[in-house]
Amino acid sequence: MPQVTAETWVPVPPTTAFAVSQTTGEVRLRWDPFIRHQQLVDADLPAKGVRTVTRARVGPRMVSEYVSYRPPTSVGMTMVTGPWFFDSFGGGWRFKPETRNGVEGTHAVWKYTYSVRPAWLRRVAEPVGQWLLGREIGARIAAFGRACEDPVVLATLAI
Repeated sequence: MPQVTAETWVPVPPTTAFAVSQTTGEVRLRWDPFIRHQQLVDADLPAKGVRTVTRARVGPRMVSEYVSYRPPTSVGMTMVTGPWFFDSFGGGWRFKPETRNGVEGTHAVWKYTYSVRPAWLRRVAEPVGQWLLGREIGARIAAFGRACEDPVVLATLAI
């Protein structure tokens, strides 16, 4: 199954990095270039078993479910329903304390796996998916890194 990974280091502790990654509403829209709209379904806070509806900036809509939620170290999701071209889609975000140049911070790694349908299209579609998802996730984690230093975003966190 194809996999796309992006990583960054941010100069904040894992608790803060994790909290930024889980922002919702206007705060999320402030930093996350991947989404046009995102909302939790029948929940006020993210948690294992909670579903989200996300509309990507480039158009597709997906309902996903948190399959793990372990603040401040990791979160995982899987697609419940989504674009016709994904047979499966899932992701995991990990946050690990790491000191660089004497500054305590967090190493964030975001990993996504997916498969394309129909099966006969995979040979062509998966390389395109690698390029497109790689570009989108790279831009997304870079924006997350900037958000971890954005005073407006940081002021909204309840940690």
